[in-house]
Amino acid sequence: MFSFIFFFNSIFLGVGLAMDAFSVSLANGLNEPKMKKGKLLGVAGTFSFFQFAMPMIGWICVHSIMQYFSAVQKFIPWIALILLAFIGSNMLVEGLRCKCDEEKKPTAVGFGALIIQGIATSIDALSVGFTIADYNFLMALVCCLLIAVVTFFICIGGLLLGKKVGMKFADKASVFGGLILIFIGLEIFITGII
Repeated sequence: MFSFIFFFNSIFLGVGLAMDAFSVSLANGLNEPKMKKGKLLGVAGTFSFFQFAMPMIGWICVHSIMQYFSAVQKFIPWIALILLAFIGSNMLVEGLRCKCDEEKKPTAVGFGALIIQGIATSIDALSVGFTIADYNFLMALVCCLLIAVVTFFICIGGLLLGKKVGMKFADKASVFGGLILIFIGLEIFITGII
């Protein structure tokens, strides 16, 4: 049931799935270089939660409502593009406005924006439910938990790196962070369509 290969595959699946969340964490760290430890853990935890939930939802769909899920799957790249482009555009506009007002600080990512980022970066993980469809419930649960733990630590790294760089480039951080989010949305869209 649980083997070395199971854990190895689950951890590397987590690494692959966490790359979008890492990039968005980097952008969030850039945009908010003075983010406190509690919020940093909350941001990473949010991404981890969604990276856990989406594959689990996908697994449940495979085992219950498969016909409905397959109809939604073709819209996943569009949803991710729209959500990340919207958030990224807002950050970009805010960053460009900050050039006029030097004393204005970059805006912190709010709860609503964080939830949208979490959904947008993990929505493609729904299809992971198909790849783990042959797992029983306990195996699927452990796999998704491993994905969440890997995502958490990768996002912590992205946030810390973004904060470090953000302190040096605070005046351009919001613009750069917005561009990263738009790029990630385009990347998810293009790879999802191809």
